[in-house]
Amino acid sequence: MQKPLQTGQGKIPRFYFYKMRVDNGGAPCAQNGLLTLAICKPTIRRVAPVGSVIIGFAGDSLRSEGYFDNSIVYAAIVSERLGGEYYSKREYAVRPDCIYKRTGNRFTRKVKAMFHTEPGHLEHDLGTPPLYENAHVLLSVGADNFRYFGNRCPVQYKKKFLLLRKEVEGLTQGHRVNHDPQLYKQLSALKKLLWKVPSPIARTPIPAKPDGRCDFGDDAVECGGC
Repeated sequence: MQKPLQTGQGKIPRFYFYKMRVDNGGAPCAQNGLLTLAICKPTIRRVAPVGSVIIGFAGDSLRSEGYFDNSIVYAAIVSERLGGEYYSKREYAVRPDCIYKRTGNRFTRKVKAMFHTEPGHLEHDLGTPPLYENAHVLLSVGADNFRYFGNRCPVQYKKKFLLLRKEVEGLTQGHRVNHDPQLYKQLSALKKLLWKVPSPIARTPIPAKPDGRCDFGDDAVECGGC
């Protein structure tokens, strides 16, 4: 069994968290002990370094699917970063979030791709040619480096971490940075709690459900050590 990555290799890790509008196996995509964030959330994908921790909380739109009170859907340590080559490597070709391919010097959407059917989605995910500034993919390699709970997270954080509760409930559009040391302390404590809980779906693939929805917005909070 692969040992958990030492977050930030001795450095103080950064945290990124957001509310998920949909959980359909596209973002994040967990397959065969690998969790990836390859579509949606372009700012997080562009700036999150190796060693950072990403936490996805359930948004209110997921209540009808059994996700209650902004529960934690997943948490992942970024162990590797890739650029646009993710969409061209054979080892990732069958993953549900590998929805683009390079044709010449441009990216196009695969014909049988499950997600992001609208024309504006490609530019939102990857950026504009020829630079494709958003073509960054975050990988959490090894099931010990991530926790995916779906709607079954047993950690009830709101009573214990009041500042984090306020931040999650008040999340609005836009990516912003919060340097509050107390918030960072609560996020660090939450991570320790989460990694004490076995992930109910660690090595079993999350079923991909191409329902037409996505986390198109780029709302998130970035919190670094102070």
